[in-house]
Amino acid sequence: MLRPKIPTMPTPTGRVSPPAVVEPTAIVPAAQTPPPAPVAPASSRPIVQLTPGTVVALIGGGTAVVLVVGAVLVSLLLAVAITGTSVAVCAVVLRSLLASEAKRR
Repeated sequence: MLRPKIPTMPTPTGRVSPPAVVEPTAIVPAAQTPPPAPVAPASSRPIVQLTPGTVVALIGGGTAVVLVVGAVLVSLLLAVAITGTSVAVCAVVLRSLLASEAKRR
């Protein structure tokens, strides 16, 4: 039904140079050299050097993170406590209303 059209390779335009001829070269074996002495591998981990300024910055950043996380957790706990209290008050009011309605009848 629908057949895709395959694009044709465009022909080069302008000046075309003939392909270069590559001539094989003779391989001459070299004199045997002794294997190099093993060298201790360099550590792939970078060395971290702490200056007094970076230590102060790390302590300040850690303190800020602890304070922010603590404030968020305290606010969540407070929200849960307020919600529980309001639900309890609503339950007491509804119970009182239903009990007074039953006494009237």
